[in-house]
Amino acid sequence: MERTMAHEKKKVGDFDPRAYLVTSRPGPQPRGRGGIEDLDEAIEKAVDWLLERQSPEGWWWAELESNVTITAEHLFLTHILGIGSQELWEKIARYILSEQRPEGFWANWHGGPGELSTTVEAYVALKMAGVDPDSPEMQVAREWILRQGGVEKTRVFTKIWLALLGEWPWEATPMLPPELVLLPAWFPVNLYSFASWARGTILPLAILRVLKPVFPIPEHARIDELFPRGRDNADLSLPRKRSSWGRFFYAADKVLRAYERVHIKPLRKRALKAAEEWIVARQEADGCWGGIQPPWVYSLIALYALGYSLESPVMRKGLTGFERYAIEDERGFRLQSCISPVWDTGLAAIALRDAGLPADHPALLKAGNWLLSEQIFVGGDWQVKCKARPGGWAFEFDNNCYPDTDDTAVVMMALLGIDLPERAKDFAISRGLEWLLGMQSKNGGWGAFDRNNTKAFLREIPFADFGEIIDPPSVDVTAHIVECLGRLGYRRGFRPLDRALAYLFREQEEDGSWFGRWGVNHIYGTGAVLPALQAVEFPMDDPRVRRAVDWLRERQNDDGGWGEDIMSYHQKELRGRGPSTASQTAWALLALISAGEARSEAVRRGIEYLIKTQREDGTWDEPYFTGTGFPTDFMIRYHLYRHYFPLMALGRYRKEVTRNA
Repeated sequence: MERTMAHEKKKVGDFDPRAYLVTSRPGPQPRGRGGIEDLDEAIEKAVDWLLERQSPEGWWWAELESNVTITAEHLFLTHILGIGSQELWEKIARYILSEQRPEGFWANWHGGPGELSTTVEAYVALKMAGVDPDSPEMQVAREWILRQGGVEKTRVFTKIWLALLGEWPWEATPMLPPELVLLPAWFPVNLYSFASWARGTILPLAILRVLKPVFPIPEHARIDELFPRGRDNADLSLPRKRSSWGRFFYAADKVLRAYERVHIKPLRKRALKAAEEWIVARQEADGCWGGIQPPWVYSLIALYALGYSLESPVMRKGLTGFERYAIEDERGFRLQSCISPVWDTGLAAIALRDAGLPADHPALLKAGNWLLSEQIFVGGDWQVKCKARPGGWAFEFDNNCYPDTDDTAVVMMALLGIDLPERAKDFAISRGLEWLLGMQSKNGGWGAFDRNNTKAFLREIPFADFGEIIDPPSVDVTAHIVECLGRLGYRRGFRPLDRALAYLFREQEEDGSWFGRWGVNHIYGTGAVLPALQAVEFPMDDPRVRRAVDWLRERQNDDGGWGEDIMSYHQKELRGRGPSTASQTAWALLALISAGEARSEAVRRGIEYLIKTQREDGTWDEPYFTGTGFPTDFMIRYHLYRHYFPLMALGRYRKEVTRNA
């Protein structure tokens, strides 16, 4: 596989891009109106709000909020590398304490249940930062942790962090042999069998697992009190899975432990060197790895453990890169797990066009030209299973190694609506289309970052007790690509589209909805599929479409909006049920409008809900997390979802009801 991983940093201007980062703060109260007669004013206010927040270079970018583990682990990282400061740690502590619930725990999303691993990491970070363990906040957290079983019941990732800090034995973590990097791509299990985010995390952790470095925390910060039966009596067993594959991998772990005790390991030195080179080759121009926090921090620690100094170019660039992801305000210091300027810009541009902004509007021209500059023409891991030429887009400012199909589809749809130089635009879209078609999986759907990344048995390895470890096709990503194909003029009879439609209908639930992998949840999936079907001129009187419409109608709340609880990922009865939110209401409306329901009572009530809850400044409040990283394990609050999706819905509604009026 030939590819280049060397990239130059994309220029982001001679200003601090964080100055244009949109963060949600309580704002002016809703206007308290809500009649359809206020539609034009609502759209105008929303357009103005968005235009005022565009960067000089053309992009939009809002905070990507997750949970406190990202920031707690940043404190751990600064301790491990010896670069922590009391000033920074106190700011981190202030932020973490601001997120604590009265019951003592920390949750993974707004209003969510307590999460043990998140709470343990928050507690350890606070103790390291010097928060008094006898303070009410620490006492109630400690009591809650002990009621849940203490440190022994935390997930593998938390135990690895504790092992690095000297608070958990390395021997009580799963084996991860670095020799994995030497296995060829044709081997049944190899590095590329895992999702992009997983392989970028597993390999540095494999280095750490065999080196077993320890960076002890001060005596005053140790956590003996979190072991219910005392540290010496702790249960050090690995998580056991009952499936046949789970039993197989548990046995394999024992074999690997025996191999570790052998003094002569002929491939170990070669494997460590290959793993080191693999990691260094995938550092992005801004210093990150994969554009996300886990592979980034573990790569830095692994390289540090291998002897890299903090002044080496790769370490220096990696540490400097965190500046773009950091937010400091009155709540303290926090770190984003990822940033989403390409995604935000593409969706904002689509929303503005839906709202009636002309295709040659200066804001759209700036956005379009910036998006053109972000197209990726270098290779990446996806080439292991895809032979198409590069041409996709990524989520972040700098993530050339890992373009994704979802962003690529959204960007292409945005570009189609902007009056850019025809030659440049046609070239960008043709290369993007070539890459997307090459990334289609065998079952007709698309995964986010890889093709045919579907080895589900890997979910049973002892290491995999958190999140998703593979990247199989998903309904929402596939639907966005189908919608893009429809906007490009493709219709049934085009084989890739036919295969994609067959996949979508195979995935439809019995109740008529579709699952949402990257958004919460069935409202997101259904809200992606129906606009896609409309775009390819699929008949909206098809019984499968009508079942989806009926499902949405039945789940409309009394206030006219829609919402869905995150626990719907585990509890079927919660699908499409929950407090109304701006973004989820918009997804439901986009689906219903696409299905020909624009003049229905349900849509009218939904539009009135959006108008009624719009703030005086033109945007909406939305404390709920409606984005998904890993269902329930890692949830996301995109701070612009509350704005550009409602604007899309209002704009498309106006177009439909004024057409042939």
